[in-house]
Amino acid sequence: MPDNAHDGGHFPASGEAPTIARLAPETTRPTLSRSAALPGMLLSTVTVSYNSRGTLPECLRSLAADTRGLAAETVVVDNASRDNTLAAVAEEFPDVGRIANTENLGFARAVNQGIAATTGEFVLVMNPDCVIRTGAIPTLIEHLRGHPNVGVVGPRLEGADGALEYSARTFPDAMAYFFNRYSLLTRLFPNNRHSRRYLMSDWDHSSIRDVDWLSGAFLLVRRSAIESVGAMDEQFFMFNEDVDWCRRMKLAGLGVVYVPGAVVVHHIGASRKKVSTKVIVERHRGMIYYFNKHHPANPLVQAMAAGAIWLRAGMMLVRNTLRTH
Repeated sequence: MPDNAHDGGHFPASGEAPTIARLAPETTRPTLSRSAALPGMLLSTVTVSYNSRGTLPECLRSLAADTRGLAAETVVVDNASRDNTLAAVAEEFPDVGRIANTENLGFARAVNQGIAATTGEFVLVMNPDCVIRTGAIPTLIEHLRGHPNVGVVGPRLEGADGALEYSARTFPDAMAYFFNRYSLLTRLFPNNRHSRRYLMSDWDHSSIRDVDWLSGAFLLVRRSAIESVGAMDEQFFMFNEDVDWCRRMKLAGLGVVYVPGAVVVHHIGASRKKVSTKVIVERHRGMIYYFNKHHPANPLVQAMAAGAIWLRAGMMLVRNTLRTH
């Protein structure tokens, strides 16, 4: 089932901030067409933070560099961080809007707060552990401008070592519960057909392609598409909301497109570290909700599916407990 790769921004695996790679040397920036230069706000960026002080400043610096000259606004929605994230933002980025929640409202609800507080023609949902390579945002905007039937686009996500993140995937089927990106079965049998189907790993991810869904770590969405299908489903506390959102876009006849000419570095490490129990529980609760929402079945089948999902959650909880860091 979906093992969304945007967990790093909400429940950090440890108090140690990951090492952030330097931005690539300045290269030629894609030039937006004159049609993009409409009156009013072009781009609104929404970033949800939770104890993200170690990663967010570099993220915002890369955003500022790549949106230079564009009519753009940014808002950070903070889910009750305990590391003075917003104070750091206010000091270095006084023009960035800030929403301070007094409790952790979850990813989907916080994103929706940011969407409601902004006005841009395009909305960028970006994790605070992302660093944007030069020209990524103009490239994505140009694709949406040139393809009015596309509702959402996403870049090539890479790790700090340049390795591809499988951020463009097919919709999950029942086998994706057990053969997802981080599952033991995928690690033991990386070439199995279920993992290959779900992760689209038989494709080199070097070409523009319409896909089922894209990771919520970095999504550029047309605001008119949001107005058409609705904002993120707040029944998802965290995880799976991006799968659901993309599925609703597809059901509305809007394209979901992977654009590898745009590159973003994603510093994600939660899959290899100890995480909170809440992360595991909410991930699997979201799986059950997604299954019931998009694959309605009789109560017995739903109960069996829920049982299988909670069994997987239990196995992950045990494995997580045995980790030392």
